[in-house]
Amino acid sequence: MLNIMSIKKAKAANAGAPPTSKTSAAQIRLQKDLADMDHLPSTMALAFPDPNDVFHFRLTITPDEGFYRGGRFHFTFTVPTSYPHEPPRVLCTQTIYHPNIDLEGKVCLNILREDWKPVLNINSILVGLQYLFLEPNADDPLNKEAAAILQSSRATFDANVRKAMRGGAFGGVTYDNVMVHP
Repeated sequence: MLNIMSIKKAKAANAGAPPTSKTSAAQIRLQKDLADMDHLPSTMALAFPDPNDVFHFRLTITPDEGFYRGGRFHFTFTVPTSYPHEPPRVLCTQTIYHPNIDLEGKVCLNILREDWKPVLNINSILVGLQYLFLEPNADDPLNKEAAAILQSSRATFDANVRKAMRGGAFGGVTYDNVMVHP
């Protein structure tokens, strides 16, 4: 039988002791998510600037098909301590021409907003981001101008993407050169 008084006395005795380092539920879940991704496709790479901090990491996507083939795109992930109940914050670190990524790097991906559920994981986000480069979604844009051009003329959109990926400027914006081999 559990003796509640002995538990209370033990807590009181340890009240002045330095806190012990506990692994949070978010960290355990995140480490599991990352361990489950043992084989990323060759078009993706994860990097951890601080190997002791799994809550902050970078993703590089290098599409090998679609409008963005030949480019290299960088994202930062900031995972909240409330993960998996809240999604990570994902930002593109470059200024790119994309219907679903604004000029400040915010990403419009439904699972990063209203469709997030705790059963989703980091791999779900990686797949979603990769898919945005294969098939941009003009129906849910952050960059409305790029979305309108994609809807009206795929050829013009493709030309704009190519120009922007080489560091070109149009519409008052100079884009980052993201070409793997400029």
